[in-house]
Order: sequence, then C-alpha cells, then structure tokens
Amino acid sequence: MDRIPASRLALFFIYSALVILLAACSSSHAPITSIPAPSTLKEGTILNWYHSHVPIFGVSWSPDGKRIVSGDASGLVQVRDVATGRVLFKLRGHTGTIWAVAWSPDGSRIASVSWDSTVQVWDARTGAHLLTYRGHIGEVLAVAWSPDSQRIVSAGSDSTVQIWNATTGKLLVTYRGHDETVTAVAWSPDGKNIASASFDQTVQVWNAMTALPLLIYHGQNTRVWAVAWSPDSTRVASGYEDGTIEVWYANTGSFFQVYHHQQKGIQALGWSPDGMQIASGSWDSTVQIWNASNGKTILTYRGHSSSIGTLAWSPEGKRIASVADDLQIWQAGM
Repeated sequence: MDRIPASRLALFFIYSALVILLAACSSSHAPITSIPAPSTLKEGTILNWYHSHVPIFGVSWSPDGKRIVSGDASGLVQVRDVATGRVLFKLRGHTGTIWAVAWSPDGSRIASVSWDSTVQVWDARTGAHLLTYRGHIGEVLAVAWSPDSQRIVSAGSDSTVQIWNATTGKLLVTYRGHDETVTAVAWSPDGKNIASASFDQTVQVWNAMTALPLLIYHGQNTRVWAVAWSPDSTRVASGYEDGTIEVWYANTGSFFQVYHHQQKGIQALGWSPDGMQIASGSWDSTVQIWNASNGKTILTYRGHSSSIGTLAWSPEGKRIASVADDLQIWQAGM
C-alpha cells in the first residue's frame, strides 16, 4: 500500500529531530504582515502572513471569518484572530505532524488529524480538548465535518474512510472502496454524500449514511490529491498529480470541465462560496483562481516559495488562506 509520498516523508524526517526542540522554545506563527482588508484592495494583495519555525500544513476558517486555525509539523494546533494576528489558543495533544484541520460549520469545535494516527476534537471557544478518535491504523491525512456539525469523516493511509459521532467518538460507518491511501475527503453541502480521493487514481462518491458506493470516477491515470464539492452539491472537482483538474457531475460522472494551467501536481482545491470560482494550489508554488464554468484563469497568486499544501476560502468569499510551509491570507475577490 502506498503511504505518504517520498517528498513528504523526507520533509518529516528532516524536521523531526528539530521540531520538538524548536517547539519547546517557540512555535507561534508570528505575523509578518497584517493590514486591513477594505473592499478597494486589489485581488492578490496579501493581508496577513504568518511564518513558523516549523512547516504549517493545515488551515481552516471559523464560520464567521474572524478566526483561523492552523496545524504544524510539531503537532501544535493554533487558533488566531485574523484581524490582529493574536494567538487565542495553542492546542497541544498530538505527537506527530498535523496534516489537516477543520472548523465545524456551527463554529463550536475544531478537528485536527495527524501522523500520530489520531483525530482530536477541541472546543473552539475555550481551547479545551474534547475527544481523541483512534479508529485508524496509520497516518490520518484528511478530515471534514458534516454540514450539521454532528459527524466527522476522516481518512488516511489505511485506505479506509470512517464516519463517526463528533461528540461520543462512536464509529458509525466505514467505507472500504479504496485500495490505497486516501488523500482527501469532502462532505457534500446537502449532507447526503461523501467524495473521497485516493492514490488508487479514483474519486469515489458514496452515501454518508449507508457507505454504499454511488459512483467511482476514473479521471487521469495518476494519483488524486484533492477533491471539492460545488456549493449546490451537483459537481465535484478533483486534482491530480500531473497538474490536471477535472470538474464532473456527481450523479453521473459525466465530464464538465478540465483545467490544466498549472505545471505540477494539484494538492489543494476550494470552490468559492458563491460557486462561481475554483481555487487550486499546486506544487509549482502558485494558487490559481479560475472560472468554474469556462475554465478561464482569473488570477495567479505567486506569494509562496514552496508547494501549496492546502487552501481555504473565507466564508464571505473575498479572501483565501493558503499554506506552503508558511500561512498567507490574501485578497481573492472584491
């Protein structure tokens, strides 16, 4: 079974000896730049920039857009005030790299997944630790909340996708349709289905209540790193290791659009809240925003110097947070 790609493994082991020592001294993501975000700012203008002594890998917005959570290679989860950059909470509990974080839609909790094989749930208001989920064998790479904030879906190197109760940690369903590492999961906005992406070169759509498969999408003949739903739950975007992005209908698998203007692998995708645009993050260090209907490039953001690991649109759709070891927030719309 494929596990974490060689590039990620190398990064982890290079940092592993230094991370704990550095984290003990200082692991806050210090803001370098923090400026207001008036509607007159030009698209692509950087608003906030956080760097860290260790790489940052995960990011998620609070539903009100006022706070942001990130996770890093030391296993630290941090919650910040977006306007001031001030650290509100440092959440400690993981013993390995944080691969992804997710804020619950109701704003009450945060979920984080790690190399240490656990998913941990935190109180977003107080920073208190609420739950540790240990259902996976091996690294956990992806996490998402149900739209009603009652369930969590998680996946990783054991090739399973698991849905469990976010309050009790009780396992509800396990999806076993993939043959290799599952790299990304996304819950449809209508709450009915899950889309999961894998190194087995498929994106699979399945029922969130029964775990019955609805569609297996075979796009490019290469690993799939990213997946995102359209806000109306009708289409799915999938990002591939060869730099291709495909958009297709979730109920039929019929092809809608292809985007291939980035030169290297696509590891991050995000559909804008209004459904008009898609943002894609690539190993070529760029984030591109493009028209979801016709595939035309709208903006190329070049603020990062290394591959993009993840990105997230702000709830109002005017800002994007992108991670490439550092964390940058920038103007995405007017």
